[in-house]
Amino acid sequence: MTLTNWAGNTAFRARDVHHPTSLEELQRLVSASAQVRALGSGHSFNDVADTTGDLVILDRMPDTVEIDSAAAQVRVPARMTYARLAPIVHQAGFALANMASLPHISVAGSVATGTHGSGDRIQGLAAAVSSLDLVTADGSVLTLSRGDADFPGAVVALGALGVVTSLTLDLVPAFQVRQYVREGLPVDALADFDEIMASGYSVSLFTDWRDTRVWLKRTEELTSPDWYGTRPADAPRHPLPTMPADSCTLQLGVPGPWHERLPHFRPDFEPSGAGDELQSELILPREHAVKALRELYTIGDRIRPVLQISEVRTIAADDLWLSPFHGRDSVGLHFTWVKDPAGVRPVLELVEETLAPFDPRPHWGKLFTRWPSCPERFRSLARRLDPAGKFANDFTRILLGE
Repeated sequence: MTLTNWAGNTAFRARDVHHPTSLEELQRLVSASAQVRALGSGHSFNDVADTTGDLVILDRMPDTVEIDSAAAQVRVPARMTYARLAPIVHQAGFALANMASLPHISVAGSVATGTHGSGDRIQGLAAAVSSLDLVTADGSVLTLSRGDADFPGAVVALGALGVVTSLTLDLVPAFQVRQYVREGLPVDALADFDEIMASGYSVSLFTDWRDTRVWLKRTEELTSPDWYGTRPADAPRHPLPTMPADSCTLQLGVPGPWHERLPHFRPDFEPSGAGDELQSELILPREHAVKALRELYTIGDRIRPVLQISEVRTIAADDLWLSPFHGRDSVGLHFTWVKDPAGVRPVLELVEETLAPFDPRPHWGKLFTRWPSCPERFRSLARRLDPAGKFANDFTRILLGE
């Protein structure tokens, strides 16, 4: 049986797939392999995790979670999903500051590709990492921590430096969130974009570039009946207007734990279209948000025939070299496409061309055709830690210019 990613649009070409059960077994495997990559939950929509050599999946490694209450940190195995981690953290009185739309994704894979949630003052998931352990090309274990010179290059690293085995994440005190869906956001409300996106702990706009809903996640009750010209949803909603909301986290302003509100989808359901989709996302400097959105509205008629839904989110800057948010507060413009690669590609190219004046960066785990330049310091780090290119694949070779 062919191994594919979650969406089924990438078939992995590995000659062998390994499920090591211990760190020592993984070290021996990496040391003996000529080409090796690690696969997380498989939620990337491109070939970032592919290899023609050995593919390792860490789902049979020890899965112990270690919480350091005094330091407000948690050490987690790389393959653990946020869905499994979040309740453990919550029971200990803590929270993760941010979560992505899907809790089904693995921690290491999410971090390595620059995955994020939404929030004006909230950074991407990778910014919570304070240290990580990875098995490098010779099979040894390297630990890098915040403050180490190589650390900012090793967090969002696309698997190019080694196989990450564990990560330590920062925690915050547990908190409650209310989730509201507001419908009918007028296009004219773009003039209030900054205020709208600052109106909650986490805010998302879902749009088909004609009609727009707002997913508003707040720590306080929303009392404005005509919030920015919108109306409250009269029942739970799915981001795709034609889909039932059973798979979505609780809405209608009912308060609940952070991990049961910040993701859009519940962990006990298949999310979205259960893989029947393709995704792209372009990350722009925050100051270009309104101009970029207006440009996309002008080509909405070209986008809609292959679009399921778009999501607009904001993300705070970080200092990680390959992070899409490196050095700049950002807006993420996400596209969930129909599962038609040939039909989607020209429209994606049009979107990329339209947004090109705004200095976009791609989400590393989604579809794109325009490659950003790679920082020379990351190239140097990859050459130093992996001189023979053991962890390289087609994806990283393009990025590194090899």
